[in-house]
Amino acid sequence: MTGAAGSLRRLDLCAADEVPPGTMKLCEVDDGELVLVVNLAGRFHATQGICSHQYFELDKGFLTGDSITCALHLSRFELATGEPLDPPAELPLAIYAVVVEAGRVLIEVPGGPLEVNR
Repeated sequence: MTGAAGSLRRLDLCAADEVPPGTMKLCEVDDGELVLVVNLAGRFHATQGICSHQYFELDKGFLTGDSITCALHLSRFELATGEPLDPPAELPLAIYAVVVEAGRVLIEVPGGPLEVNR
C-alpha cells in the first residue's frame, strides 16, 4: 500500500516463519532499501538493514540479548530504540513499527522514502 506523504503505508517483508526466534533476516523494499527483521523470543523488530556508521549489512552481525552488533567495526545497537551502544557508530539505526498479520511480517512507515540513517 502506498500513500501520500503524511499517511502510513505497510510494506510486506517476509513470512514470520522465515525468522525463527533468535534469528534475523535481511529483506529488500522500496527498490533496494534493506530492512533487518529480528525475532527476539517471538517479538519481531525491524531496523534499517545497513549499519549507520559505514555501509555494511547488519545480518552479517550477531545478536546479543536485546542488541545487534555490526560485524565490520563492532558497533552495537539497541534493537528497541536503534541507539548506538558501542562506538564507532554515533547515529542510531532507523526503527520501523512492526505488524504481524496473516503470518506475514510487515512494517508501517510514513509515505515517501523509507527513513534510513547514514
